[in-house]
Amino acid sequence: MPNRKPAAIVFAAGLVVIVAGSVGLLLTRHPTPALRPVAAGVAALPAPTGPIAAPPQSAQSAPVASPVSLTIPLIGVKTQLITLGLTVGGALQVPSSTSVAGWYTGSPRPGAVGSAIIVGHIDSLSGPGVFFRLSELRRGDDAYVKRADGTTVEFRVTSVQTYLKDHFPTQTVYGPTPDAELRLITCGGAFDPATGHYLSNIVVYATEVSGTPR
Repeated sequence: MPNRKPAAIVFAAGLVVIVAGSVGLLLTRHPTPALRPVAAGVAALPAPTGPIAAPPQSAQSAPVASPVSLTIPLIGVKTQLITLGLTVGGALQVPSSTSVAGWYTGSPRPGAVGSAIIVGHIDSLSGPGVFFRLSELRRGDDAYVKRADGTTVEFRVTSVQTYLKDHFPTQTVYGPTPDAELRLITCGGAFDPATGHYLSNIVVYATEVSGTPR
């Protein structure tokens, strides 16, 4: 009888360890953004190496005003757009805040010929990022970019792709195009708790359809 209490305590402690381990496993796989380390939404956002191939707006093309905001009604995105450049190492900068998206100024302005690049975070320790639901978009969905002159350009999604970061197709994503296109980029895929990073990037491809009926 005297030995039962310690045994019970040891058993209970064992259960706590098992339950704690199970919770840790669940948390590792759980999609709730609050469980992600800050690095998941900051350091791991797309920073593909190599040249950014999208050319800036041509002097010969019609003037297009700078983008100021992005709206994607289907997934509840309504964000101001900050401007982004390149890091010292030549990688694409990312927004310092998870609540706003950014337009890469080395790419065409949305509505001009070429691939306009807009990036945003998926999440952080504090909650969902601006592009948390980006992977839910499908072909035919719409996105709207408002510009500094008050005009709005409409884009329609043509494809949503997930790429491993080690195989990010720089030329496909950033390369020149014959028409006005948009690329929306965030992190996604599996999350690696050891590094605090997502292993993939989600890229939404869209084409301008302003004034074009469905």
